[in-house]
Amino acid sequence: MNSKQMELNEVEVWDGNTCNAQALRQASVDVVAAYPITPSTNTVENYATFHANGYVDGEFIMVESEHAAMSACVGAAAAGGRVATATSSQGCALMVEVLYQCSGMRLPAVLCLVNRALAAPLNVNGDHSDMYLTRDAGWIQLDSFNAQNAYDLTLMAFKIGEHMDVRLPVISNQDGFLTSHTAQTVRPLKDEVAYNFIGDYVPVNAMLDFSKPVTHGVQTEHDWHFEHKAKQHAALQAAFPVVEEVFKEFKELTGREYNIVETHNLEGADVAIICLGTTYETATIAADELKEEGIKAAVVSPRLFRPFPLTQLAQKLQNVKAIACMDRSAPGGTVGALYNEVAGALINTEARPVMRNLIYGLGGRDITVHELKDIFRDLAKDAENGKITGKIQRLHGVRGPELSFYEL
Repeated sequence: MNSKQMELNEVEVWDGNTCNAQALRQASVDVVAAYPITPSTNTVENYATFHANGYVDGEFIMVESEHAAMSACVGAAAAGGRVATATSSQGCALMVEVLYQCSGMRLPAVLCLVNRALAAPLNVNGDHSDMYLTRDAGWIQLDSFNAQNAYDLTLMAFKIGEHMDVRLPVISNQDGFLTSHTAQTVRPLKDEVAYNFIGDYVPVNAMLDFSKPVTHGVQTEHDWHFEHKAKQHAALQAAFPVVEEVFKEFKELTGREYNIVETHNLEGADVAIICLGTTYETATIAADELKEEGIKAAVVSPRLFRPFPLTQLAQKLQNVKAIACMDRSAPGGTVGALYNEVAGALINTEARPVMRNLIYGLGGRDITVHELKDIFRDLAKDAENGKITGKIQRLHGVRGPELSFYEL
């Protein structure tokens, strides 16, 4: 634990970036290497301020690029340290090569990914393009709905990734600006409580342990590459019980409950919106207001985006008649990734809900309670008819004539 501790109020007013920085400080990270980029800049700036004021015993390294930032984290983790960084958008894209190195070497780093659109055209606002970009890089991915979630999940990311049954890096996602720059009330843990929850870092195969020489990042080719990736995938799947265990411990400590699949009003629901990030909370308001119209509407969100909870999600959706999968990322010539995941979860089950794919909110475009209520109303018609009116995919909120695609 850091030698100098910070006195925190029982209730603080923090934005999501401040939550990230405080969680990194309380985790007593050995090395944070970073190259700031909007909208994750304040995560790094706040942490640098803590370091300058003596609240961080570890090293803070400013590097020349995001690629270098993750490379430094990989080197420090391989040497036997607890490491972390933060990035967004184009920085994440530059970092991707090294993300695969980090997970392939089974190094439990933490990346605070403040989700932002990818250029071109240039856009600094939030959508899930960078979250989707990293989904197959072998990292565990957690998803926040608000600032409190960002603080809690970034703390839990260390405990999950460093577990001996996992030993994989973890991304803590939050929406750019909607969470990262929105000040909300947050209930932090005291420094000692937070650190004791995470625990001391236990190195595995540390390169600075000269009594046990090891090599990281070896070349395998066809002889062993397949087996290596199979073990890595098995470790990702082994994260499910670990995540549940950590969520349970955190609830016992704080009273705040997290689930691998979060739901709202699901029992008895006929229709559901499935979404990620801040849209979850907005959609819950819409669902509650529709009770007066007799529409039984639910909201569902996978809190764990990787490994994707196929089985857990499918179990939740067996009685829902119509679903809208909300993808906040350009689909790139197919249906959205979340739609694909949900369809894959349901295809071998008895459930056959009608499924729409809505592409929305690109580049930070807002989605309102009013719009979400209209989406629920459309779903109610789908549920009553037993089929989709129109095409499967709609670009919701785009100006000009409605764009829709894919018809069965």
